[in-house]
Amino acid sequence: MSLGPPRHVGLDFGTTNSVAALADADTAPPRLMTFDGPAGLTDVFRSALCFWQDDAIRGGLAVAAGPAAIHEYLEYPDGSRFLQSFKSVAASPLFESAPVFARRYRFEELGRLFLEQLAAQAGGRLDRLDRVVVGRPVHYAGARADAELARQRYDAMFSGFADEVHYVYEPLAAAFSYASHLTEPAMILVADFGGGTSDFSVVRVEAPGTPKRCRPLGHAGVGLAGDRFDQRIVDRLVLPMLGKGGRYRSFDKVLEIPGGYFAEFGDWSRLAMMRNRRTLDELERLRRAALDPDAIGRMIAMIENELGFPLYDAVGRLKRTLSEQDGATFRFSGAGVEIEADVTRGEFERWIAEDVARMAAAVDAAMIAANVGEPDIDRVFLTGGTSLVPLVRALFTRRFGVERIASGGELTSIAHGLALIAQEEDMSGWAS
Repeated sequence: MSLGPPRHVGLDFGTTNSVAALADADTAPPRLMTFDGPAGLTDVFRSALCFWQDDAIRGGLAVAAGPAAIHEYLEYPDGSRFLQSFKSVAASPLFESAPVFARRYRFEELGRLFLEQLAAQAGGRLDRLDRVVVGRPVHYAGARADAELARQRYDAMFSGFADEVHYVYEPLAAAFSYASHLTEPAMILVADFGGGTSDFSVVRVEAPGTPKRCRPLGHAGVGLAGDRFDQRIVDRLVLPMLGKGGRYRSFDKVLEIPGGYFAEFGDWSRLAMMRNRRTLDELERLRRAALDPDAIGRMIAMIENELGFPLYDAVGRLKRTLSEQDGATFRFSGAGVEIEADVTRGEFERWIAEDVARMAAAVDAAMIAANVGEPDIDRVFLTGGTSLVPLVRALFTRRFGVERIASGGELTSIAHGLALIAQEEDMSGWAS
């Protein structure tokens, strides 16, 4: 137990970014924490790790997280391993460990390394915590997501991080944050779009000063969000250059190249893990048998040259531009792969239409769970970076009208709400 006033933290451990908010006292408003980085202080900490070999360090492997991980990768890309979106495998029973040079790391080991680096960049403000409230998705990412397995891994990851560790649905935390600005009762629908999951909660907000002011009525979610949109872009613009849709010879037959390699390549959480001897040997055998060996050779070169981050950066730039303009140009260059393609917003929206339809079904499920209809919703609060995608936003403006839509704090509202919940005396009504 720490000395002095209670030290509570709300931590939004996100697929793409992580944010923390500190609540020193029960009555003081939480404040976002800032972290040291190569470019100065930041309140958004990238959920990424970079490893490189260093004989001067015990174990021979150095590691950095957040902005420092990106900096180290950009300084020495050929000699590093850059892992991003690793939260996406938290609930995957198929994931056992990630190969990093000669070592393998389980999810909880990656998570603990990330937390150690996060704390190291926080100037001691994450030391000796009484309580940490961690956001969790309503529905985890992955086709065979196992929530119980994810909980076990989270428990191992956060063991020793604070005297108390609680988990709260991320959209419920966003509701707490939004409710702090309301001056009258309201029924609100919160839509939280992260990198790996899209989560929805219906919450009844009572008048200010009411005990247990936020009352959750129903939740639902789907294990896809911004990273899935990225996969659609990679699938259309990049993978055809790397052999997708191609064929190879097997004895006297000509067969289609298996799709598994391309599915892994398009997943940010798995791309870096393809850089292992077994996978590269399999791809080399495939290259020799392929009718277009150069295409498979380009895939091998991109994996060997650790080009996951610059590819992610190029995809992100396209997505952001298409959120603001009707058209944009996708550009990527590296390892002999040169891509320049014009993309209209309409094309992108057709690529992601199936995913947005699944989000819409999850919204329906949350409202059914809460036993409310569209006329009962007073406010819709949109948060998370993917909420800025026009087709996603239109899903709500068409149903609820522009006048009921609110947004803001796309990257920080969940951490702020988690810290508000951390100030609650009794956590039993909020933890999940």
